[in-house]
Amino acid sequence: MIDRPAGAAGIGRAGTGDRPVRTGTGPTAATAVRYALVPVRRLSLDAVARRSGLHPDLIRRFVALGLVDADRDASGHLVFDPTAPAVLARIQRLRSGLCLNYASIGLVLDLLDRISLLEAALRGRGTRSENPPWT
Repeated sequence: MIDRPAGAAGIGRAGTGDRPVRTGTGPTAATAVRYALVPVRRLSLDAVARRSGLHPDLIRRFVALGLVDADRDASGHLVFDPTAPAVLARIQRLRSGLCLNYASIGLVLDLLDRISLLEAALRGRGTRSENPPWT
């Protein structure tokens, strides 16, 4: 992504179908817009269902619960990041392995993401936690 002032000549959004994203803070924040230099690869609901082995209705429920992120394309259909099948597999592992309900899975996913960020920060400083990660 590249930051360009609004109205600047140059490359437009490359078929993302999304609105430009305003970035930054301060007086120039209202004019800073990010444009994709290449098309962002997105997966349809059917493609995610095939790759994950889950029914599309179950995936729609996961989106409604906030367990997996999805956007809408220009025609109103759900589109997903290429990482969505891996997120869905993680949800299924937590559900079957720990017998968690879907509300608690959201909390566990948030905590696991937070742990990953903290471990990455430790690795960035050159220090390491005493125990290896359990996931």
